[in-house]
Amino acid sequence: MALKLVHRFPQLGQFGIQRIPVGPTRLLSTSSQSLCVACLRTSAGQCIRRQGCLRLQSSCGIRSLTTTIVREPSFVASSSVGLHRDSVPRFQLTLLHRPTAAEEQGFQQRLGICSTSRQVFKLLHSVEIMSDTMAAAALHRVAELEQEDNALRDPTVLEEDTIRALCFQLEQYSARLTDGGLVSALLACTRLYLDPWSTLMVRLVSESQMRLDRGQMSVDELCTLGQAMLAIEGPGSVMLEQVMEDIQRQKPAQWSRAELVAVYKLLQGIVGEDGKYRDLLNAMHAHAMTVTSCMDPAAVSGLLSALVTLNQTQAMPLVINLCKQAVRHVPHFTDEELTDVLGALMHFGHSDHYFVKAMEKYVPTMAFTSHPETVSKVMQFFGRRNILSPAVFDAVAESFVYRADDYSSSQVARQIVAFGKLGYLPPNAGQVFGKVETILRTRFSHFQPRTLLNLLHACILVQRFPVNFVSKVFSSYFLQQLQEEDTIIERAVLAQLTQLYITVKLECPSYEGPRLLPKYRVKSFLTSGRSLETPVDPHLYNSVKNGLEDLLGDRQYFGSKVLTPYCYTLDVEIKLDEEGCVLPASHVDEVYKRIALCIDGQKRFTTNKRQLLGKEAIKQRHLRLLGYEVVQIPYYEFEKLQNKSSVVDYLHQKLFPHTYRLSW
Repeated sequence: MALKLVHRFPQLGQFGIQRIPVGPTRLLSTSSQSLCVACLRTSAGQCIRRQGCLRLQSSCGIRSLTTTIVREPSFVASSSVGLHRDSVPRFQLTLLHRPTAAEEQGFQQRLGICSTSRQVFKLLHSVEIMSDTMAAAALHRVAELEQEDNALRDPTVLEEDTIRALCFQLEQYSARLTDGGLVSALLACTRLYLDPWSTLMVRLVSESQMRLDRGQMSVDELCTLGQAMLAIEGPGSVMLEQVMEDIQRQKPAQWSRAELVAVYKLLQGIVGEDGKYRDLLNAMHAHAMTVTSCMDPAAVSGLLSALVTLNQTQAMPLVINLCKQAVRHVPHFTDEELTDVLGALMHFGHSDHYFVKAMEKYVPTMAFTSHPETVSKVMQFFGRRNILSPAVFDAVAESFVYRADDYSSSQVARQIVAFGKLGYLPPNAGQVFGKVETILRTRFSHFQPRTLLNLLHACILVQRFPVNFVSKVFSSYFLQQLQEEDTIIERAVLAQLTQLYITVKLECPSYEGPRLLPKYRVKSFLTSGRSLETPVDPHLYNSVKNGLEDLLGDRQYFGSKVLTPYCYTLDVEIKLDEEGCVLPASHVDEVYKRIALCIDGQKRFTTNKRQLLGKEAIKQRHLRLLGYEVVQIPYYEFEKLQNKSSVVDYLHQKLFPHTYRLSW
């Protein structure tokens, strides 16, 4: 086995790591001589704590199956585990007489309420014997409490006597650990960012390879081992490939919910070649459909997150089922779980009426206390799905005034963008945008150029004009920063700049700062993709067009999809002379009045209320400022018309409410 490990890790020789015997080994005696068992050897070729440390001596006693620690290991991530005389903790890692299930459960419960590593150590001091799974769970808890941005918040936690004692026993008795305890301990070590070449890690990996070769690991144990090897070697790990081969030989229909979720999470980390695990995933999706109704919040969140990472767009029935189950768990999700659920629903473009109702009840209770990222994701979800919920928006607006200083620039922008997109102003709009102005003034340089532009653009959609900051946006320095983000500034970004410029020109006559150079302006806001205008609904347009032909007598009396000098595209334009007579669309001279007909289909409104989206509201506002008479034809009024006659009467009343209609 050791030879096989050396073949898999050819660099081991460079570190002086020797072949590790599987049979009985000698343990440091308890005599007064202070020796170190770390020197199998360290990467520095000497003891962790001191130079010239002796190797394992032949005078050491034979280890027993259950051992009592009377010396502490000195453990650091870059070396092996050492055992030294100045030890304090005394507990046993028992492999023969395991604690009862009740004792293990009680330990896990007490471990779960520990909020600091010190509390974990105190708990370990109070335990006389523990199983390997309990030991691994303790290491996992320390990792959970100390992890921060892919590192340990306090790396010196690895030098704690209790941690070193625990690691020493795991290293010495790796061959006798249970399969579950072994792989869990290995995964915990990766979460603590231990050196993969340390003796502890090498022994655990070596023993795991031996157990894997036997082919007797459960699905859950295979997934734990897979996660550990993914952390150590990455997706290209040979051992991970062997794990996946074993998993693929299993039948997903026979897996428990926990095993199903574990495999999804493992696949999420691998994100292998397209189609590599297609058959396995399809079988898993089919099984997941049958057990979704029994899933807890963590399982629902975990599956949705995995489906996003694996981009399983063909699994929409499963996404819908998971969303239905999520309705029950909305008040019980952790912040991280809810963030993942909302992100998945946005990714798959799905929202459920009952889920929205559940969120409307829950958000007012969490807006002041939840993680800033979760609150921001809530607003992003409602904005992305065009769902206007005054209960949600008002609660978030109220909390924003008090919590905005704790939000990152991205979180501030995402919340305000949602208000702008749906064209909604909360009751405390003055306080909200006053806070936004304060943040911009004090943290302007913290905003990424695109994030800042999104924020300012959202403000103008709801008639809040950031005049004090527009001059900075139109400056050559800011535009150069935008260009640095993208070699060529996207058309959608140029459109935002152009609309910001038009807004300042039309609605802020007192502005005297720099103008936006012509080369950064677009000619039309109607583009594919992220357009600042919603294309007219074809079916609704054709119905209105036929009605206009009957009303006006000929197709020549109105223009369709007319591009104005101010970048907006009119669905229909009708020209009138000074006496109110309709002119041909091609007529240029003697035009006294222009009517802009806005044929507003469902996509121009929020999905749950008859309110125009912010981008449609600003368009109609600007058209009025440009001198157009704006006539709105909303879909919910037009759909009520039963026949051609009612359509013509409706259009006449809309266009010429004070004029008698002639019959052609």
